[in-house]
Amino acid sequence: MSKIELIDPRQPLSGQLLEALRYPFRAAALPALAAFTLAHYLGLLPVAGWLLELVIWAATYLYALECLRHSADGFAQPPEFAEPGHGGWALVAILLWSTVLTLLVKLNFGGGGWLVTALMAVSLPAIAMSLALDGSVAHALNPLTWLQVMSRFGLPYLLLIGVQLLIALIVGMTQHGAEIILPRLLALPLFYFVANYATLFNFHLMGVLIHQRHEQFGMQPQARVLATQNHQDDDRDLLDEVEALAREQPRAALDLLVPRLRDRAAPASLHLAYRRLLKQQGLRDALLVHGQIWIAALIAQGESRRALGVLQECIGLDADFLPDDPRSCGELADLAARLGMSRMALQLGRGYLAHWPRDPQAPHYGLLSARLLGEQPEQRAEAMRLLGQLASAWPGHPLQPAMQAAARQLDDSTVPPR
Repeated sequence: MSKIELIDPRQPLSGQLLEALRYPFRAAALPALAAFTLAHYLGLLPVAGWLLELVIWAATYLYALECLRHSADGFAQPPEFAEPGHGGWALVAILLWSTVLTLLVKLNFGGGGWLVTALMAVSLPAIAMSLALDGSVAHALNPLTWLQVMSRFGLPYLLLIGVQLLIALIVGMTQHGAEIILPRLLALPLFYFVANYATLFNFHLMGVLIHQRHEQFGMQPQARVLATQNHQDDDRDLLDEVEALAREQPRAALDLLVPRLRDRAAPASLHLAYRRLLKQQGLRDALLVHGQIWIAALIAQGESRRALGVLQECIGLDADFLPDDPRSCGELADLAARLGMSRMALQLGRGYLAHWPRDPQAPHYGLLSARLLGEQPEQRAEAMRLLGQLASAWPGHPLQPAMQAAARQLDDSTVPPR
C-alpha cells in the first residue's frame, strides 16, 4: 500500500489556509477543476443548455462534498472520484432557492435582499458539512443542526462565514469584469474556473477544520486508521519515544534508534535525532561513523545535496574526512564542482585519487582536480604535474585528449605576454 499523505491537525491557521489555496491544483482535483470548467460550455446549447448547467453544478458540488468528507477524514490529497449521492443536487436546489428568495424579497419589499445573502453565508457551511457527514437533506436544512455545528466550531466558524462572503465578492467581481473585458466565449471559462476553484478551496477548508475537531463530531479519521494499518506512523512514534526517553536516558535513546537506522530507508528525521543526541554527548567519532553511513544511504536514495550537507558537517569535525565509498566520493565531488564549491570538490578529487588510484573513474576525478588547481595561478605547476601523472598512468584512456587539451591551456596561461 502506498504512503497516505495526512493532514497535520497541529498546523497553524496560516499554514492551513496556504495548503487550502493549493488544494484545487493537487492530484485528481486539478483535472476535475478543468473538466467542470470546460463542461459549462454545454450550457450554451439551446433548449437543453439550462438543464445541462444544473447537472454540471450538481456534479461539481457532489465532488466538492467528497473533498469535504475526504479532508475531514484526514486525507491531504483530493479524492479521485465522488461517491454517487444526492448531496450535489441538494446544494444546487438550496442555492437556487436562495436566489429566488432574494429576488422575491427585493420585489415585495423593495430591498432587504442582503438579509437572505447574510443568512446563506451563515448557514451554508453548516448545511454543506451536515450533508457531507450525514447525507440527510432534512437534517442539513434544520436550523437546530446549524446551531449544533456552530457551537462545535465556536469562533473559527466566523472564518468560514468570512470565506463565504469573500468568495461571493470575488466570484461576482470576476463575472462582472470578465463580461466587460472579454468576449463571452473567453469570459465563460474564466468565471467558472474561479467559481469552481473557490468551491473546492472552500469545501476542503471546511473538511480540515472538521478534522481538527473530529472528536467533537464523533468521528474517527479514516486516514489515520489506514496509516496505522500501513505502519507508516511507526517512525513518528519511534521519534516521539526517543525524544521522551532522551531527557532522562540519552544513551538508551541512542540504542533505540540504532536498529532502525541500519535500514537505508530510515527517514531524515531519525538520522537528525541520532546526530543531535551524539552532539549533546560529545561523541565526535560516532558522528563521523554515522556520517559515513548516512552519506552512503543518501547517495543511494538520490539525495546528493543533503549528503553534501552531511559531508560539510563531518569536515567541520575532521578536516581530513572523506566518504569511504568511491561512488559517494565521486558523486559529491562532481556536485561540489557544479555548485562552485571548488575547495571541497578539490579535496574530494584528491581524496579519490589517493584512496582509489586504479579505479576506472580515477582519470575523471584527476582531470577535475587538475582543472580546479589550474584556476589558481600559484597551483598551476601542481596541476601540470597531476596531468602528467595521469597521462603516464592511463595511456590510451578516452580522456587522454581532454588531459592534453587541459595541459596546453595551462601551458599557454603560464607563458608571459611579449
